[in-house]
Amino acid sequence: MPRIPGPRKPKTGKHPVPALPASAVLEIIARDDDGEFLATPVKWDGPGDPPRIHVAPSKGKAPGPALGIGDRFLGRIQIVGDGAIARVVKPLAKPLNRVLGQYTRQGGQGRLTPTDKKSRVSYLVARGDEGGAKIDDLVVATPLSGRQDGLQKAKIVEVVGPLDAPGAISLISIYTHGIPDGFPEAAIKEAEAAKPPTLKGRTDLRKLPLVTIDPDDARDHDDAVHAEPDPDHPGGWIVTVAIADVAAYVTVGSVLDREAYLRGNSTYFPDRVAPMLPEALSADLCSLREGENRACMAVRMHFNADGKKTKHHFIRGLMRSAARLTYTQVQNAIDGHPDEKTAPLLDSLIKPLYAAYAVMKRGRDDREPLDLHVPERRVRIGTDGKIASIELRQSLSSMQLIEEMMIQANVAAAETLEQKRILTLFRIHDEPSREKIESLGEFLESLSIPFAKGQKLKPGLFNRFLKDQKEGPFAPLINEMVLRSQSQASYSPDNIGHFGLNLPRYAHFTSPIRRYADLIVHRGLIRALDLGKDGLKDSEIANLGEIGEMISAHERRSMTAERDAVDRYLAAFMADRIGVILDGRISGVTSFGLFIRLNETGADGLVPIRSLGNEFFRHDEGRRALVGSRSGETYALGDPVKVKLLEAAPLTGGLRFSIEEHQPMRPPQKGGKARFDGPKPNKGKRHGPPKVAREKRRAKRRR
Repeated sequence: MPRIPGPRKPKTGKHPVPALPASAVLEIIARDDDGEFLATPVKWDGPGDPPRIHVAPSKGKAPGPALGIGDRFLGRIQIVGDGAIARVVKPLAKPLNRVLGQYTRQGGQGRLTPTDKKSRVSYLVARGDEGGAKIDDLVVATPLSGRQDGLQKAKIVEVVGPLDAPGAISLISIYTHGIPDGFPEAAIKEAEAAKPPTLKGRTDLRKLPLVTIDPDDARDHDDAVHAEPDPDHPGGWIVTVAIADVAAYVTVGSVLDREAYLRGNSTYFPDRVAPMLPEALSADLCSLREGENRACMAVRMHFNADGKKTKHHFIRGLMRSAARLTYTQVQNAIDGHPDEKTAPLLDSLIKPLYAAYAVMKRGRDDREPLDLHVPERRVRIGTDGKIASIELRQSLSSMQLIEEMMIQANVAAAETLEQKRILTLFRIHDEPSREKIESLGEFLESLSIPFAKGQKLKPGLFNRFLKDQKEGPFAPLINEMVLRSQSQASYSPDNIGHFGLNLPRYAHFTSPIRRYADLIVHRGLIRALDLGKDGLKDSEIANLGEIGEMISAHERRSMTAERDAVDRYLAAFMADRIGVILDGRISGVTSFGLFIRLNETGADGLVPIRSLGNEFFRHDEGRRALVGSRSGETYALGDPVKVKLLEAAPLTGGLRFSIEEHQPMRPPQKGGKARFDGPKPNKGKRHGPPKVAREKRRAKRRR
């Protein structure tokens, strides 16, 4: 059994596990005290209660999305001592055996409204099945057999808490997506037992004035930077990036290691974070606090006057941050408005960082990474747990400075591990698929915008195209469509390069507090450079493919949970604006309606197709449009609209609109080439062909 990523050996008991088949359909029912999943057979004919089986990830190709409580899978079972371990062979469709929802009462009867926005049903909760729930509580229920008053029955089995309590919205996402929240006592004790670092086995970097530069609401501080002129190469710079040495505290096979792997990464919500590591590490010993000794892994990189990295070397050191700064502070200082903290640092630290970045940017510009401009909104939560403000995230040069220094540190890590022939987890990003490029080309053709699909795909090709369209009316839409055409990045020991960054090798090194992949890279560097005994182990190397697949799935899980939480917060924010007319754009076109993104908040909602008018609208996939069969009226992706807010559902994050004003950006197209999903319209009816025509076709098929 590999030590990672498999779980520990199950605890033995007085009663051995009954005879189990070699494989079975299992359901994840809970977590044990150490946070590991427990499953039981879906069908059990043996004596007593069904056994509880520890779940370990499968070997080889990832079976799909990360599993959570309530999920079922085909598992391969292995008896170990008096316990059993199951490896995931294939995830199965999730049965509707547990429902997360809001408990209410209507007409004296208990009701459960699911949080799942795709659900179209509510449940009846009979007297005695409330499980102690109060009105508007967030609850977990089990559907029961039988119906009453046309509604399926359900029994509440867990009360999560009041729906209007601060943090309830994030709890919905945490529960729905199976995000591990909280740590077992063993992990907390292990973190709290960690000792402050000493100089033993480390290089003393405390005299080097490294500074942290983060967002003003940053929850962790795991990277610091410094820049100085290269005395041996005029015009060149030496940039030092120091990263918290998490590997010194989270060792292979420890409880903390299992917990970090179980999460894969920290998950960030507007009001909280579900961290990868306990607070004693993430907010203390592994946070590069100002003026405090901290263990670090540092890389010193030399750049020539053209911005090319000429050499680098890694150091396991002891550092002391000279200052904790924010992006806004640094930006204001370089723009001529320093504050009390940045004024003394402007000439000695901040200006050298910008001078080094100016040189590094030359190399970046020559490399031509993909340069997209897609606005990102930031949701700020007040002390009452409600949205205080929604604002566009700024794009400051101070942010770009840190981003490029982190990218180069990641490149240095990948190069070193490849040179030392140590297998690692690369951050890979494939080029767009042929199908996505064809689809993008068809869409641009509908806008009468040429796009040379036959050229060799490189980020620079997209950049030049985006630059040509920068001042055009479709610029925001085209940026978003190019983004949608890109592949999804992931982690793998098989390096294919990073298309978006236009780099042949790239590995995440700079955030081991919040990403398990970075911890693997740190351990690889420790092993490769003989920097200690806590480096990458053979057991990890043997399972890197599996580890990469699982943490990639965990990353997707977190992204979905974060997006769902923001949707629910936005719906709650909009709930008191029913009937208000709002400006937006069509952000999605489907056979069942239009998705609208509001300009002010970035919230997305649906205009059902049935509300567009009396005629039949056909779905033209190539043009991303709905086209009226008689009038040719066209609702196309990117069109500006004014919509009325009809419904806002914080429980599901859903918004429903009606279109009040439409400004088409493309000429109407009657009938023609429009491809649609569903039956053709009937004269006088919305759907279905005339009966006579239908009978003629049937007769023709019979002949």
